[in-house]
Amino acid sequence: MIALIQRVKSASVQVDAEIVGKIDSGLLVFLGVEQQDNIEAMEKLATKVISYRIFNDENGKMNLSLKQAGGALLCVSQFTLAADTGRGLRPSFSKAATPEQANHLYEAFIDYCRLQGVETQIGRFGADMQVSLINDGPVTFNLQV
Repeated sequence: MIALIQRVKSASVQVDAEIVGKIDSGLLVFLGVEQQDNIEAMEKLATKVISYRIFNDENGKMNLSLKQAGGALLCVSQFTLAADTGRGLRPSFSKAATPEQANHLYEAFIDYCRLQGVETQIGRFGADMQVSLINDGPVTFNLQV
């Protein structure tokens, strides 16, 4: 399971010109699910995302987690993160989870974050989405479990 996380000042996602998710300060999470992923991997990754200390403390040092900073999370499914780009000039998606498995783990990830007390907004699974953000830093990390 892969989470590309970006610290943002704001972010939103639109589907068919309608804003379906929007946050102010927090994390934009692009979530990719691979075939071998399961609930255990999802919980481990979700815990890491909401606990990762990438927000500045009073001294300007990256020392606070999303929860400690009081930020929100915008989660967008992105199967292309599971691409194998090692050979050729066209990505292979053979490692990506099926849409059913990916949607199940995507929704479980969202539920888990909400149960941890994190304000969580979402994109629309499988939709053609337009994502807008103001990256803060920029600060971007690729987390995998």
